Amino acid sequence: MFKTTFKNGGGPGMRFLFYSHDGLGLGHTRRHLALAAALTELAPEASVLLVSGADDVHRLGLPDNVEVIKLPCLRKVANDHYVSRRLRISTSQIRALRSALLLATVKSYRPTVVLVDKHPLGAGGEFQAALEKVRTYGGHAVLGLRDILDERETVLQEWAPENLQAAIAEFYDLVFVYGHRSVFDPIAEYDFSPAVVERTRFCGYVINREEPEGRSDIRWSALTLQNRPRPVVLATSGGGEDGCPLLETFMRAAAGAAWQGIVVTGPMTPLHDFKRLQRLADETKVMLHSFVQNLSSLFWSVDGLVCMGGYNTLVEAVSRGLPTVCVPRTAPRAEQLLRALAFERLGLLRTLRPEQLSAETLRNQVDGAVRDGRQKALDRANAVLSFDGARKAASHLLALAATKSEPATAASERAAS
Repeated sequence: MFKTTFKNGGGPGMRFLFYSHDGLGLGHTRRHLALAAALTELAPEASVLLVSGADDVHRLGLPDNVEVIKLPCLRKVANDHYVSRRLRISTSQIRALRSALLLATVKSYRPTVVLVDKHPLGAGGEFQAALEKVRTYGGHAVLGLRDILDERETVLQEWAPENLQAAIAEFYDLVFVYGHRSVFDPIAEYDFSPAVVERTRFCGYVINREEPEGRSDIRWSALTLQNRPRPVVLATSGGGEDGCPLLETFMRAAAGAAWQGIVVTGPMTPLHDFKRLQRLADETKVMLHSFVQNLSSLFWSVDGLVCMGGYNTLVEAVSRGLPTVCVPRTAPRAEQLLRALAFERLGLLRTLRPEQLSAETLRNQVDGAVRDGRQKALDRANAVLSFDGARKAASHLLALAATKSEPATAASERAAS
């Protein structure tokens, strides 16, 4: 669709803005960091401005030529319902504040291409004015969607009031799906219009590519020896905001197990939950950490993983053949459950539903996963999935940036200013 003409990064004028709302967890921002790393590797002279509401962006590590603008935090209270996490202001006020910051950023930075994660108009519509501004000067916009958003009925119900299918067709040059159509088909599930179907690109899965020797703030040398006395199993709940019940159960399952348990709670774990986990860790002899930079780089070093069903953790574990037991979140969205069951059908992991979770059932599943070993799962994952989504998406972004787009009329420019 687009002719690729960039060389040596396309010149210093090639600017990208990546926006993610980040009302729960770190997944949106981590995915954008992976895309930014791939893009600046392909185009070293390009610049990426990452706009995020996540607190811990810098702790995740920034690629070269990438900078961050931090938005005031949101807290998700229900599907598509966000409130201010810290400021004592109303929902309308936090939305207006973030929207003004986003619009000012687009006006000043004038990105060549804007990449928006998940929400076509931003959380609560906060990015719509910025999108309209991009159109006035001839910039491009791309919508990025993870493989699964939610059940069909839920997504269509949420999109209906603002007719988001039509908004996608109006504002976006391309739509990226970070997954495989054979695993889940959002075109059919979410009723994409013919115009949007034509612009949709399935990129494969996006992972943060960390090598086994990747950086970490934990000394793992004692755990990575070939002759260590027993297998090591890691449990993590992503950002950690709602992962305490799973991690508590894991610790009880690890007590007296044939494997050593390690827990990484995540930086968003509430303090009272972390203190409770600390006490239980002392009792069960489980190693406990709140945060590990580049956690996925350690997936090569452990023998098993227990996690929720978030996109990044699950895809990165599967890409490394790590024997995994997934206990997916089932509310307020069914997204994690749908992904876990799809991957289980492909023979890539074991799924334990939250209502089945107990120390005994979890220990049995972990025992089985560790016995399964890594190589079979790794061979299977590489046979049925591709994990080059970041590079493919970056190539599309660069090709789009190299194309011309007609700016809006002078009248519409004045109206949007």
